Amino acid sequence: MMDTDRLAATLAEAVRSRTAIPPLTDEVALDIEQAYDVQDATLELLDPGATRRVAKLGLTSRAKQQQMAVDEPLYGWFVSGSAVEPGIPLEVASLIQPRVEPEIALVTGAELAGHDVTTPEVLVATAGVMPALDVLDSRFAGYRFTLPDVVADDGSAARYVLGDPVPLADRSLPLLGCVLERNGELVDTAAGAAVLGHPAAAVAWFVRKLAHRGRSLPAGSIVLAGSLTAAIPVEAGDVVRASIGQLGHVELQVT
Repeated sequence: MMDTDRLAATLAEAVRSRTAIPPLTDEVALDIEQAYDVQDATLELLDPGATRRVAKLGLTSRAKQQQMAVDEPLYGWFVSGSAVEPGIPLEVASLIQPRVEPEIALVTGAELAGHDVTTPEVLVATAGVMPALDVLDSRFAGYRFTLPDVVADDGSAARYVLGDPVPLADRSLPLLGCVLERNGELVDTAAGAAVLGHPAAAVAWFVRKLAHRGRSLPAGSIVLAGSLTAAIPVEAGDVVRASIGQLGHVELQVT
């Protein structure tokens, strides 16, 4: 029988000590649902009793899904204190091996629930959208892991930065262009359609997945819908900036 508590304690200690560990699946077999059980237990150890309101989605690129031989994304949650406020630098020493990726974040204005939630229903429930930077920090050495490993590891969730929210209005999220820069130099470009064809489609998947586990997405939740480009490693002295069409930009300084 899988020892969920022991695996969760191993991951929680890796976070606290900022020490990379081997993949869990080097020693145990995990399926996806068991991995989410480990994720839940780890979050409770790191942030006991907290209400989860800021989520992140991963593997929302069709190409990445094919690379990992899976047919659906994954999700994780940010623990309390994960937000990096504008103008406050990220300290590299507070993490193990940080990487950064640009995302579109949606804020829910109404609860979303059920096994059949659709993209249009997510759009109706969206109170605002904003550019975001997702700071990854895999607890597995060298970012070497299987899909169950990264699910158990909370989707490598570490920190996040949000831009200013704007109304969805008539903005077409799939058509929004993204420009990712590091230290003033162009790193990559993409469009909102890189996220399952539509960022709201990724959120709809998330709500359906939560329903499968007996949960819903409350009003006032923030969901980083998935990376628009590949993640980039960062080190002290870096400045990362993502500009996303009509949503504006968001920036992170690293120290």
